[in-house]
Amino acid sequence: MTTPTSTPTIPHQTHVLANGLRVLLHPTNAAPVVSLQLCYHVGSAQELPGKTGFAHLFEHLLFQGSAHVASDGHFRHITQAGGTLNGNTSFDRTLYYETLPANQLELALWLESDRMGFFLEAFDQRKLDNQRDVVRNEKRQNYELRPYAKAHEVLAAALFPPEHPYAHLPIGSHEDLESASLADVSQFFERWYRPDNATLVLGGDFEPRAALAAIERWFGEIPARGGFARPVPVPHRSSTEVRRVVPDDVNLPQVTLAWPTPEYNHADEAALQLAAMVLSASRSSVLDRALTLDEVLAKSVTCGAMANELAGRFQITATAANGVAPERLEQRIRELLGSVVRGGVAPGVLERMKARARADFVRYLDNVSNRSGALALSDVLRGRSLGFVEAAQAVQACDEARVVDALRRHLIEQPPTVVWVVPKSSKSA
Repeated sequence: MTTPTSTPTIPHQTHVLANGLRVLLHPTNAAPVVSLQLCYHVGSAQELPGKTGFAHLFEHLLFQGSAHVASDGHFRHITQAGGTLNGNTSFDRTLYYETLPANQLELALWLESDRMGFFLEAFDQRKLDNQRDVVRNEKRQNYELRPYAKAHEVLAAALFPPEHPYAHLPIGSHEDLESASLADVSQFFERWYRPDNATLVLGGDFEPRAALAAIERWFGEIPARGGFARPVPVPHRSSTEVRRVVPDDVNLPQVTLAWPTPEYNHADEAALQLAAMVLSASRSSVLDRALTLDEVLAKSVTCGAMANELAGRFQITATAANGVAPERLEQRIRELLGSVVRGGVAPGVLERMKARARADFVRYLDNVSNRSGALALSDVLRGRSLGFVEAAQAVQACDEARVVDALRRHLIEQPPTVVWVVPKSSKSA
């Protein structure tokens, strides 16, 4: 049992199969369920020029059946057994997960192992064409037709140089998806979706020895590919300010300022996370209070320090209030950042933000699915299963001097990338 001021940890066992599959077991009998999380160490950062969107495409394709599972089998089997499931993709990894009654563990292991070991035997042009259309339609809905969303791709391309792994989004481009051949996509699967490039986490109500034996039985014969090495960070620091204007079907301008920042496990990660909370975590935070209450320059403000495996990003986005020009909103954001660096953090704010971060952390780990997912993602992206706990502890240990210093070095001394989304009729466009 943790105290209100301590950072919880997650007891678990770590095993590695002969084929390289990392297995983490987190037994708990709090509820008669099991959660299986299978994380492949592949995302859009591993894609080649002209072949973007493949990792996200496979997030969809791996639900389309394998040698011994019908096209709708994965969803059908899990939901009929009373379970839930899904998957998601980022720059650095692809995660598949299901939670279901504890007596259905073998079902989950069979389904995951069959698509890892036998997907290509059932893969054909029809499935590729179908899911390619699904992904392209998802891009239209989420990035092209949604208000303000066009800025996401523009920002990624402007924030990082063209050769950087994060200069394109996981959704990929229409041109690359349309030109992808069956051979191209098959080769991507054969290269990355292997046991020695994955971590499997099992949490919930099970007996560890029996569960490990079952995992060995279902996954042990899938061959390793070899040649996998942890990617090294690709740090980037901007030397000149970059500006982009995106006309869109919106009524109010939106201003985004972003800076490249360090990767996971960097000494500045905790300070930047706390800095983002100081700036915009509640209505009383620096940006929210000044921009939406005191001066009413913005309808909304968000701020985030987003670390990833190879690099990070610090981003501030504000949607202007009626009649406020983007020039004025951007200027005031810059002034407020400078005031924090010059004057420091108001007394008591940092401790309140630490308490908020601690409460969010404890609340997130309240169910077995989230705990298992946190172990899987940390093992793959941080190189150690409890790296995310260490990151949470670093936030609690961070002081005001480090927060202000991180803001100064990464946001004041480094020119930002600025993206305005403006109404199509605006003169700013």
